Amino acid sequence: MKGKKILSLGLTLCMGMSLVACGSSAETTTEGAKTETTTAVETTATETASAETTESGVPSYSEITVGEDYTDLTASIKWMHHKTDREEDGTIAKYIEEFNKVYPNITVQTEGITDYAQTALLRIPTGDWGDIMFIPAVDKDELSTYFMPFDTLEAMDKEINFANAWEYDGLSYGVPYMGNAQGVVYNKAVFEAAGVTELPKTPEEFIAALQAIKDYDSSIIPLYTNYAAGWTMGAWDAYIGIVTEGDNTYFNQKFVHTADPFSDRGDGAGIYNLFKILYDAVALGLTEEDYTTTDWEGCKGMINNGQIGCMVLGSWAYQQMVDAGEHGEDIGYMPFPISVNGVQYANAGADYSYGINVNSSDENKIASLVFVKWMTEESGWCAFEGGYTVDKDGENPELYAAFDSCELLIDEPALSGEETFLNDMNAESELGFNAGGNTKVQAIIEAADQGASFDDIMADWTARWNQAQESLGIEVNN
Repeated sequence: MKGKKILSLGLTLCMGMSLVACGSSAETTTEGAKTETTTAVETTATETASAETTESGVPSYSEITVGEDYTDLTASIKWMHHKTDREEDGTIAKYIEEFNKVYPNITVQTEGITDYAQTALLRIPTGDWGDIMFIPAVDKDELSTYFMPFDTLEAMDKEINFANAWEYDGLSYGVPYMGNAQGVVYNKAVFEAAGVTELPKTPEEFIAALQAIKDYDSSIIPLYTNYAAGWTMGAWDAYIGIVTEGDNTYFNQKFVHTADPFSDRGDGAGIYNLFKILYDAVALGLTEEDYTTTDWEGCKGMINNGQIGCMVLGSWAYQQMVDAGEHGEDIGYMPFPISVNGVQYANAGADYSYGINVNSSDENKIASLVFVKWMTEESGWCAFEGGYTVDKDGENPELYAAFDSCELLIDEPALSGEETFLNDMNAESELGFNAGGNTKVQAIIEAADQGASFDDIMADWTARWNQAQESLGIEVNN
């Protein structure tokens, strides 16, 4: 089963809400420092679990004070990541240079990989990836095979937001490099010129806004799908649960047990209406003329200069659109246009998370811990990218102002003993929700363009979902 999960790349190319990989593979090396040994963390009431939070001589995340501890440590570490755009523009090198002012003897080598989600899954079993990597879509029960825990979940909850993103058995194995709120990036000037003065809160209002843009200027693409990039289609899955149901326990706890999650409940909410927005936009001619020719890099400048009205992407995309031209002040970020019983909900969640190699030397583990904590607390990278703060003491960027009227929630983790259920269902059904199931979303665009039935797609998803539940012996609650 493990082999099936690791090698089923078609289903596990990206972890949900968040992922971006631009540019080509690149490497950067800089110098830096760290101290020698430290005492192991004290065991707490969760004895067996908390005993695993540290290796011999390796501290926990919460035991380290950045700028004070391990400033004389000498080590050389490697970090594998997907941010090739920040590798190529020198951003990452600048952060490491700043890190080295505090830790001058820690050498940080980086490897940026374009097709990260697939490559990381191929390399993680080999161990050929260095000391730090952004955790790919592995099953949570396999975390301890590849990564050391940062601390207990209870302790990490006091240090960072989204500590449960890579939690298993009471331990936290990942620290997000940034958080995302899930919404829609849009051009404020285009919406205003088209007479859309209030942000849409329902699917009907959103489609009406797109139509208003087309009526105002037919040369503007109201909604750009980013079909051709493929991985961008995975953004749609991130709204399942909190946005569609107003329930932060839905996605990780209830979804797998639901008999008919894809039906139209008639209330404008739910998964059905989430994907119906995309279908209707394409069917009504409110997207690009030829979806097969969309250009991920090119669309950034297009929305910046007013050729595109909006795109459904996580907030990680905001800064890229701002930086893509001379009209960054026109870029805004709005909550996703679904309301549940009159209330609009927004989901904040982790982007890719740092993980530390369980097989690294103690010295390199300590160096990696220091680097991760410095990047989280001191670098400012999260804010620079427009990310929702990971550091508990951090502040959120202005781009989230439109979310003030929303109920902002964070997904709860899977129930104990069910941590692998969603991955199992994704693999068995081949739908890949929040796990790289991009082709199913592309199929909605194709169906709408060809005049095929949206309800037939939902019926097919339901059949595959139910068969997976039966095959896996998962209890169905309704």
